[in-house]
Amino acid sequence: MIPRFKRALLLFVLLISASIRLFAQHTNKADWFKDARFGMFIHWGLYSAAEGLWKGEPLRYMNNYAEWLRYRNRVSKEEYGTLAKRFDWKKIDPEQWVLLAKEAGMKYIIITAKHHDGVALWDTKVGTYSLPQLSGSKRDVIKEIAAACKKHGLKLGFYYSHWIDWEHPYGWNHQQELTGHVTDAQYNQYWQEKVIPQLRELLSNYGDIGLIWFDMWIPYQQSIIKKEQLLQVVKLIRQLQPQCLINSRLGLPTDAENVDFQTLGDNQFGSTYIAHPWETPGTIAHSWGYNGQENEWKSTSQIFQSLISNVSLNGGFTLNIGPRADGTVPYESVSRLHEVGAWLKNYGEGIYGATGLPLKSNHFDWGYLTSKVGQQKSTVYAHIFNWPLDHKLRITGIKSKPVEISLMNGKTPIQIKYDQKLSLLHLQLPDEQPDHYVSQVRLTFDTPLVLDETAVQESTFGGFSLNSINSVTNNSKTIGYNGKNPTHTIVTADTKMEWEVTVAEAGNYTVDLSAHNPNKEPIRFQLNVADQQLDGYFAPSQKMVVEPNENNYTEEFPEQRVGTIKLNNPGKYRFTFKTESQAPLWLNWLWLEKTKN
Repeated sequence: MIPRFKRALLLFVLLISASIRLFAQHTNKADWFKDARFGMFIHWGLYSAAEGLWKGEPLRYMNNYAEWLRYRNRVSKEEYGTLAKRFDWKKIDPEQWVLLAKEAGMKYIIITAKHHDGVALWDTKVGTYSLPQLSGSKRDVIKEIAAACKKHGLKLGFYYSHWIDWEHPYGWNHQQELTGHVTDAQYNQYWQEKVIPQLRELLSNYGDIGLIWFDMWIPYQQSIIKKEQLLQVVKLIRQLQPQCLINSRLGLPTDAENVDFQTLGDNQFGSTYIAHPWETPGTIAHSWGYNGQENEWKSTSQIFQSLISNVSLNGGFTLNIGPRADGTVPYESVSRLHEVGAWLKNYGEGIYGATGLPLKSNHFDWGYLTSKVGQQKSTVYAHIFNWPLDHKLRITGIKSKPVEISLMNGKTPIQIKYDQKLSLLHLQLPDEQPDHYVSQVRLTFDTPLVLDETAVQESTFGGFSLNSINSVTNNSKTIGYNGKNPTHTIVTADTKMEWEVTVAEAGNYTVDLSAHNPNKEPIRFQLNVADQQLDGYFAPSQKMVVEPNENNYTEEFPEQRVGTIKLNNPGKYRFTFKTESQAPLWLNWLWLEKTKN
């Protein structure tokens, strides 16, 4: 998989901006993928037998991905091939992987048919560097897993490393950045005598293939690959498996003609609603392939966060396991998948076939919303991770009146009371949450949903945080969280920020400001709303100590009271913030809260 460096971010930025309009014409062949939402990745190959060690030495380089061992630890092709003798074919049973995926509530499987090491898991007729030939076994794991997927009703996908291949003398190897030994003609020889024939085998010999998952995390223009070669792959797939989906890591822009769904970076989760099909590939531990030294297992709650947050933004989640060379799956993976599967049996209605709501800021501090929207009936699911202390669930953005709201106790609905004013819903929850991980509330509507897409969402604390994420107008530069400074916007006299806030009650509202002033002079600012104006000065800010005795400092973002405004009626109000100086003010947030009587 992708080593952790900045190229993954570059890929994401490129793909998210490329040819999105073409996806409006997307055919329905990706519907199954959009409905499935949850699948299993399986990284299994010669590296599984090394278990993250080579002759007593752990993996080199900081990414610590076990499947990169041959390259990182500079292992020869011949010695690496001897790992095949460590596979225990008496215990290896790919059907057990399929059953585990089914028990976990997953709907598809992607198996690493060929990873970067160039080793084919099937008995390829292209060369002799395959697991069956190296191990002396006549077993075809790809054939077995294909049969098991068909038997148990899961879609089958293949991971195929097209760009990188450490086995073929002319395949791409990152070391060639220094040696420069492979020419375009030589690389095309690798392409024509290995990539195309092996893909033809995979597409011809194993029945219906749901998707091919490629793994190039930079645009093809920045690699040795030529566009004509990628289009050759697309043509081959479209001819042999017309319904087979292609992911964006093929290297071409995400569009409906050549790429069927977008793959984000490894363990990179969505932040905004994306209209076209997309997914996150993620690990259940740290490494993708089995690593006997693994100690970074993700919790069951983290897996729920990953899955549900992506679905709330119209995405999916492909979760990886790394079996050992005897086919067994670590208990840490099995236990977590069983817990996720048990939850999905009760609450999967809000995941499978569900999508998100295209709200301006779909970030609630208690959890996430998913939905199923029809012409006659709509259902919204509130997935609650953080049970509110005051037992009041605040949902912003839905104008339609629900016909029923139920707290789900397993599959049993329990009707609860609620209050709705404009696009603000307040649901009265019981003292105890029904599920230890994620509780679910189901809201049913007998009409199509009418949304307030731009409103700032109400916090669990009863106020509204106005920031760069939920602003409706922001012509300023926004700086993301860097581990020290919070996400903030650089505001000057030439810029302004605006928010739309829906309040349920008339009354007095206080406004607080969090910011950093890097200048030597105070910055004068204005906040305007409903023909009212609050003026103030923000004094120069200082540094603050992050950790003692390390010379570890960062900018301080103090907060101050701006003032009080009076909103005479319930309704939607536009707040505008600007400064009177060309000197920058680093705006963190404004906090709006009704005064207590």
